Amino acid sequence: MAQPAFQTIATPAKKAAAQQSRRDAAFEDQKRSFLRMVSHELRTPLNSILGFSEILATELYGPLGDPQYKEYAEIIRGSGAKLLKLVNQVLEIARLESGAAEMNARAEPLECVLEDVTGALKEELVTRDVALSIDGSAEHILILADPKALRTVVGNLLQNAVTFSPDGGEVKVRVERCGDSVEIVIEDQGEGVDPADLPRLLKPFEQGENALTRRAHGAGLGLAICDLNCQAMGGTLKLASAIGQGVTARVRLPAG
Repeated sequence: MAQPAFQTIATPAKKAAAQQSRRDAAFEDQKRSFLRMVSHELRTPLNSILGFSEILATELYGPLGDPQYKEYAEIIRGSGAKLLKLVNQVLEIARLESGAAEMNARAEPLECVLEDVTGALKEELVTRDVALSIDGSAEHILILADPKALRTVVGNLLQNAVTFSPDGGEVKVRVERCGDSVEIVIEDQGEGVDPADLPRLLKPFEQGENALTRRAHGAGLGLAICDLNCQAMGGTLKLASAIGQGVTARVRLPAG
């Protein structure tokens, strides 16, 4: 007599877990849609605030009178710029997490990338007397990556390294070939963070617990954006640190 075919019977616990998984996925989709909608709605008034405060701060149509008016206009413009940066970061997180990010990978010269992103840091480097040391091995290195995403990753990591370095400190950048990949290593001389904190730092809206990592007054999106961009380009981002020993960021991407 033929034996009946074995059938897997879903237990109540498995059914409940499957239902919860579907609810979680639906909630994540709703959350991303909400973030995109709110962020887009915020950008329009923020652009107006930035534009008109710049007109006032530069006294485009004539003097304002009391010097304090100009000072207040500059404060409004600076605050608006910070809010717009946050809005753009939230949009970027939602885009990357949804898998909607389109990466146009091409062979990108690392030397050009470093020149572009370090230009934005010159003023802060001079003001705080932080030295930026770039290993000569970065010359003639090609990385297979999306140009914008690559600059976002390297720029954010360098900005973090400079921000958390002590005045008079040094940020080091070196490049290592690893078979078919290229590894960009960025080291700072800051106070470092507890190794147990490192996984959290790669999650959106997370920051370290010590005063050093909070001094940037950000929303904790920069490292998460770096990590998601690296994943979207077929690479990885790894952090290493210890209290008193700074932070080392390692970006590994395909060689061009």
